[in-house]
Amino acid sequence: MLNLIAAIETKLQQILSDKIKGLFVAHGLDPQKMERFAIEYTPNKPFGDFASNIAMVNAKHLQQPPQKIAEMIASEINLAGTQLKEATVRSGFINFRMANDFYKTALGSINEMLAENPQKQKRIILEYVSANPTGPMHLGNARGGAIGDCLGNIMARAGYSVTKEFFVNDSGNQVALFKQSLDARLLQELKGEQIVEFPEDGYHGADIKQLAHEYIAQHGDEPLESSTTVRETALLNYALEHNIANMVAVLEKYRVRYDSWFKESSLIESAAVKDVIMRLSQKGLTYTKDGALWYRFSKANENTKDEVLERANGKYTYFATDIAYHANKLEKRKFDRCINIWGADHHGHVERLKNALLDLGIDPARLTVLLMQVVRLVKDGKVVKMSKRSGNAVTLEDLLDEVSVDAARFFFNFREINTHFDFDMDLAIEESNRNPVYYIQYAHARICSIMRKAQDIPCVASQPDIIFSEPEQELIKCLIAYPVTVEEIATTLNSSLLDKYLMELAAMFHKFYSTCKVFSDTDAISQHRLLLCDATRSVLGDGLALLNISAPQQM
Repeated sequence: MLNLIAAIETKLQQILSDKIKGLFVAHGLDPQKMERFAIEYTPNKPFGDFASNIAMVNAKHLQQPPQKIAEMIASEINLAGTQLKEATVRSGFINFRMANDFYKTALGSINEMLAENPQKQKRIILEYVSANPTGPMHLGNARGGAIGDCLGNIMARAGYSVTKEFFVNDSGNQVALFKQSLDARLLQELKGEQIVEFPEDGYHGADIKQLAHEYIAQHGDEPLESSTTVRETALLNYALEHNIANMVAVLEKYRVRYDSWFKESSLIESAAVKDVIMRLSQKGLTYTKDGALWYRFSKANENTKDEVLERANGKYTYFATDIAYHANKLEKRKFDRCINIWGADHHGHVERLKNALLDLGIDPARLTVLLMQVVRLVKDGKVVKMSKRSGNAVTLEDLLDEVSVDAARFFFNFREINTHFDFDMDLAIEESNRNPVYYIQYAHARICSIMRKAQDIPCVASQPDIIFSEPEQELIKCLIAYPVTVEEIATTLNSSLLDKYLMELAAMFHKFYSTCKVFSDTDAISQHRLLLCDATRSVLGDGLALLNISAPQQM
């Protein structure tokens, strides 16, 4: 993506570096001792579009007030070829404003700005949602799905090779409890609830009863003739296949698609878990206690107490399979970086996993974990209670029956991942400017309507004598910040920045439209304003596509 802001910053960096080095030499100082300085893009601020603190950070060396140093630099600076028109000084900062020519260049460069970045060498695997296939997906899965999918799209746009993966937890304690719950429901239906006791900590959801009922519909009383092991295994395989297929379908409805679905059970079947335990044992980091195999961290602290890898019954713990899974991603499949989106309750697990990777000789810096805070669903001003175990959960599928996919994805991505937030259902379905996704989509639809009316008027680059008004300048400055936003998200992994950017762009467009007459009496003005409208439509559409949200042409 063409980054016009970065291009100007690079030019300013060189110009200012030369000036400050000249001052160092004039004062008999070594120019190599120049302090690093910043150039900040400050669009729509009263003092300028760019600002530098070069005078502030070098004042100590030059033994001059920052204001005086800044004035000396500004008085001699040559901005030719920078598309900047002036350098002014305020409070020791040097401020720069864009020249009118810059806006012409920017307006004609939007399509180039939206082009794909050159492919980076780094391969990234992004894992998110990864819900246990023991029941329907809930609101936490919905939030992780929207954030993870958007983040993957943005990193791909930034040039990374991204693989989106769903880790299927089809073994372990939760699946064992799921199996017991299924079997109890099946036996209750065949023998009666008074005869068969249900596990106290089992899954009480209606979906468990439904699965048992459907299995009986296919097999009748036949399960009673099988041993407990055979019956439970067959029932579990049936339920997992059903639930995973349902996950795929619901996520497809939610527009979340994965490149791969990786089963936890495959790590056990391939002896991958056994192999990593053996590697840790060879380093003297395991020991046996109470019949179980324990892992002793080489860099233990209060957050990394010894962990069980293999229970006394021979079953591997989730921690053991998780170590093997990450070794598979970073060693066997050779991804350069692994990014996981987990619930906040996994906080303590992050450091333990990173320490285990370190003990395996894998750089833990290659693993990044984003911890996601909980969501509350609010309707009619009241919090809707959720409890998966009690069977009263609000599922993702339930939510999508009442709220559009567009609204759900936008709202779940709107807040930073590490913050709690209330999903306002009433606002999500409201068709007004209060609803941010509606506000953005309406801007896109309005522009499409304008372009339909202007189909006989060419959208051409602005004429040499066109002077851009303030609302036009503000809109263009917002447009050229789009590549900066994409790069910032790819760096910080804060996908909510895209929602906020699109809201700002829509607001800038509505302000421009209410202030500037698009169909002007002057053809040249009409043409360049139509070009500005079309550029805004392109950026809005591209940003909505990264969110996997529709960009309607009419509303």
